[in-house]
Amino acid sequence: MDLKDLYINFFISKGHKQIPSAPVVPENDPSVLFNTAGMQPLIPYLMGQPHPYGTRLCDYQKCIRTNDLDSIGDSTHQTFFEMLGNWSLGDYFKDESITWSFEFLTKVLNIPVDHLAVTVFSGNNLIPFDSESYNKWLNLGIEEGHIAKTVDDNFWIAGETGPCGPDTEIFYFRSNDKVPTTFDLKDERWVEIWNNVFMEYYKDENGNITDLPKKNVDTGMGVERMVSILEGVNDNYLSSIWTNVISIIEEISNKKYEDNKESMRIIADHIRTAVFISSDPSSIKPSNTDQGYILRRLIRRAIRHAKKLGIDINSNFEEQIARVIINQYKKYYSELSENENVVYEVLKNEKIKFNRTLEKGLREFEKIVINNSEIDGTTAFHLFDTYGFPIELTVELANERNIKVDIEGFKSKFKEHQELSRTASIGKFKGGLAGNSEIETKYHTATHLLNAALKIVVNKDVHQKGSNITPERLRFDFSCDHKLTDEEKLKTEELVNKWIKDSLEVSKCEMSKEDAIKGGAECMFIEKYPDIVTVYSIGDVSKELCGGPHVKNTSELGEFKIIKEEASSSGVRRIKAVLK
Repeated sequence: MDLKDLYINFFISKGHKQIPSAPVVPENDPSVLFNTAGMQPLIPYLMGQPHPYGTRLCDYQKCIRTNDLDSIGDSTHQTFFEMLGNWSLGDYFKDESITWSFEFLTKVLNIPVDHLAVTVFSGNNLIPFDSESYNKWLNLGIEEGHIAKTVDDNFWIAGETGPCGPDTEIFYFRSNDKVPTTFDLKDERWVEIWNNVFMEYYKDENGNITDLPKKNVDTGMGVERMVSILEGVNDNYLSSIWTNVISIIEEISNKKYEDNKESMRIIADHIRTAVFISSDPSSIKPSNTDQGYILRRLIRRAIRHAKKLGIDINSNFEEQIARVIINQYKKYYSELSENENVVYEVLKNEKIKFNRTLEKGLREFEKIVINNSEIDGTTAFHLFDTYGFPIELTVELANERNIKVDIEGFKSKFKEHQELSRTASIGKFKGGLAGNSEIETKYHTATHLLNAALKIVVNKDVHQKGSNITPERLRFDFSCDHKLTDEEKLKTEELVNKWIKDSLEVSKCEMSKEDAIKGGAECMFIEKYPDIVTVYSIGDVSKELCGGPHVKNTSELGEFKIIKEEASSSGVRRIKAVLK
């Protein structure tokens, strides 16, 4: 049985309810481009909002992290991964959480107890040593020498302020060597496999720590790492998760993985991630900004390494690999089947565009070398960044003409690019659990009014395709086949402002998803919602499935003003608006 199934079945047996995986593109979280952890979609509920499924939840969540994109190619990193998680929203706490984690690892997965070690919070001048977790692990059979006490590694907070608390991390001894009697965190043979976070305190802006009246548990375990451990491989790409994908790349390239590890890992990882981004209900397409930029970069990097392996780029190699990935995951994520043709189209179109760009790059290269005996670092990076020329290709072409390349200068420019990319990709998770400020709440409600207005002014078939909210503005993506006219924008503004002046009440109720849809409720990603949903109604003008938060009355919003309307991607327009 798949690890995901074992995990979900185990926690269902402990009174949990499975919730659907959220899309990879987060809804109304401006701090990150993608969902980077299982807890991210649950922030409103960890903040205290009741969840329709109750207080014990579990799931497997699609996650994408791009802060270490340039590390892909080694044996352990992936941009897309699946996270297993279970949560207690003010229900059970440390005793049950630790007990069940231990039971799942040792009884369900049959991991020997002596191969496990844990860390616990050692305490500081504000928060005491987590003796409860420490004693629980001892009672379960973890040897004292396998329990390490730390301060920095075992305290969790999302931002500068908000809910926080100690955590306990679980490690596995990943080696054929004899298990040491003492757990050393610096010993790389010990690999972290699970983290249980106990949110029991609140830190205010003055640094004061107080007890939370309602305490939560948030846990996370990475599927890829756990599967490789269970199957006894030190290279994640040799686990059963990757077997079929690597095999098809070997077949297409007529080369062996053992001799071409880096390129095959990059192709496998990047196409898998591209499949999940392009099949997402948010309709992300390759572009030069935000999620679209990451998607473009992934596909182009995969193509570069396919060329390196001698794969015929004019073949449908990318579709062959994508099909294997879709068949492997469609049982768990229905959007892969529903948007299968979209995935193939995105991959093919970007491949064609990139090939044209490479041709332009070759012409640009010829211009550069006519009157130069050396290619400086800035120019080499320009060839890479603008035309997709890897430095190896620039050096190879330059060597043919006895021209030197400033490789160190290129590396310096590339490092600057990495830092900018890392900042744009990972964000700071700045809102965290302390987010959802008053102005962000207002903007959240305004997106509902904007959606309703566009349906009246533009077309009843307009649907939300994405949104992004910051304290400064809202950004709203919607399906539309044309640039809005000045008249359409003005009418949309006027309609939203009329509803604001009408002081419409904002109400919510819980019902079955089926009844909500029958009742005309609008929703962005129907598959992400559980069977019991929360429906927000604004007077009789808007009814949407939503996780909140919202104001109580539209009169709280102020004046709505559209500041920009532009294309987001094919068939999708974008509005940026403010509340004054």
